Amino acid sequence: MKKPFSRLIGGLLLASVATASPAQLSIEITGAGAQRLPVAIVDFAGERVVAQALTSVIRADLERSGRFNLVNTAGVAMDENTAPNYLDWRSRGADALAAGSLSATPDGRYETRFRLYDTHRQSAIAGQALAHTSNQLRATAHRIADTIYEKLTGERGIFSTRIAYVVKSPGRYELQIADADGNGAQSALASREPIISPAWSPDGGRLAYVSFEQKKPIIYVHDLATGRRHVAANFKGSNSAPAWSPDGRRLAVVLTKDGASQLYLVNADGSGVARLASSPGIDTEPQFSPDGEFIYFTSDRGGSPQIYRMPAAGGAAQRITFDGSYNVTPRISPDGKTLAFVTRDGGRFRVAAMDLATRQVQILTDTAKDESPSFSPNGRMILFATEVGARGVLAAVSVDGRVKQRLSVQAADVREPAWGPFSK
Repeated sequence: MKKPFSRLIGGLLLASVATASPAQLSIEITGAGAQRLPVAIVDFAGERVVAQALTSVIRADLERSGRFNLVNTAGVAMDENTAPNYLDWRSRGADALAAGSLSATPDGRYETRFRLYDTHRQSAIAGQALAHTSNQLRATAHRIADTIYEKLTGERGIFSTRIAYVVKSPGRYELQIADADGNGAQSALASREPIISPAWSPDGGRLAYVSFEQKKPIIYVHDLATGRRHVAANFKGSNSAPAWSPDGRRLAVVLTKDGASQLYLVNADGSGVARLASSPGIDTEPQFSPDGEFIYFTSDRGGSPQIYRMPAAGGAAQRITFDGSYNVTPRISPDGKTLAFVTRDGGRFRVAAMDLATRQVQILTDTAKDESPSFSPNGRMILFATEVGARGVLAAVSVDGRVKQRLSVQAADVREPAWGPFSK
């Protein structure tokens, strides 16, 4: 696996996101959080196979988050209109209970209803009625899981979000988009040449990425609804590491058109390129702060790769990382309070997190070849690429390091993850 700092210096088939991919990510939970909330999800009533499929997705979402302990509901039959026996559910250890039903409608669609109960307050705390098709079954389950998660944790759920990543197989690179649980993978782009650095626009409708299809790195902006794309940066030399501004109008990019790798701003349509700063070293991997005031980036201007930040309008840079001789790929949490990055720790490359207020750093992973960290839109998880058995896989870790997941595709390398925003 190439090192994150150096890799950015380095026939096409286009398709819309409607093109399905046979390679699905499978998720393995390798670590769970402490103090998990016990919750019971009763099998939804209705057409048995369909209702159980929906229920299983809800349970899997909540279990995967590491925030919940699922209480056994075997043998229980109830729907959202059944009055719960709160004493019985508390004796089973459940602090919360969800039940619902799924029914076919005359137009060939489905209606799913559910209620969420607090067993201690002995009252319903949430409920929904959702109309959907059979093809929208998983999306409906994700929405229900998001509601349960938010009501019980106070944080917005991420189960309805999407992730982008690159799958490498012999002679082929494929930019794929999948649900946050790895299902529903679809191909946005396939090429015989490398694809790297996908970055979601703030509205989730576009991806910027670097493609080598012309035998050099060029930055494209790809509209996911139409499959159409345009060149955002194709200057002399290398064009790499696109990062969206919070308003979605501009990209911070790395260009070598004037010599060494330096930071520039360019409008999303490819116009108005402007240099941000001049440095005697290599500046790369820019990332806007959520408020748009700063750009964090990697630079070796001090002799070794470290993380700096500068005003987004240009100006003096401030060094952020000081521990160790190799800290790269800055990524800022959605609330602007935490910096995730890759650090070299005893010869191993690991994902770390820094509290920007206290500058305290915690190494989050126990793997050795981590790269490309990407925050979930609620800031709770960090998706990243690593290597297991000489094969690239994706993994996720919570910001406290307790919850760990591994996502992989059989017989293929998976790299370059990017977690999409909340849907609008």
